[in-house]
Amino acid sequence: KAGLHSAIPFLGERLSFYLKDVCGFNYDVVSAALAAGAEDVRDARARAAALTVVRDSDEFVAISGAFKRMKNILEQATLKGEAMTIEVDTALLSDPSEQELAGQVTRLAPLVKELGEMGRYEEALEMIATLRPAIDSFFDKVMVMAPEPELRKNRLALISSVLQNFSSIADF
Repeated sequence: KAGLHSAIPFLGERLSFYLKDVCGFNYDVVSAALAAGAEDVRDARARAAALTVVRDSDEFVAISGAFKRMKNILEQATLKGEAMTIEVDTALLSDPSEQELAGQVTRLAPLVKELGEMGRYEEALEMIATLRPAIDSFFDKVMVMAPEPELRKNRLALISSVLQNFSSIADF
């Protein structure tokens, strides 16, 4: 078992080499596909191909930036010792933009998961990109690090759930 685990980084390096140098995918595309857990050659290639198709669209660029922002907020919250969960208390969603984002997550997460399981990565990524208006509105109208501990914890849970539910195809 230890031998297998020590071989995984080697396999990842070889897969990375294959995708970049043989298939010609960009470094950031390869990194995003592999960081999401793609270890099978066909699967990794399919993820990288889908990312290549959508990566320059305005929606995808914006959603990638929003996901990076969410990661940074969660990292800072962790450093401050904030309690973290992905369980969103819908009763605490006071702003309409919070409610909209939570609703979109609930509606789209199973669809994206299903598309991912079927290997329909381009469709899944395009569906993830439709979150852009809800995420933009959320960040425009809501202060994630609210002074009220329950609101802050719930808003952190909401963005954490977004990342967990929509980063399985690629690590944005």
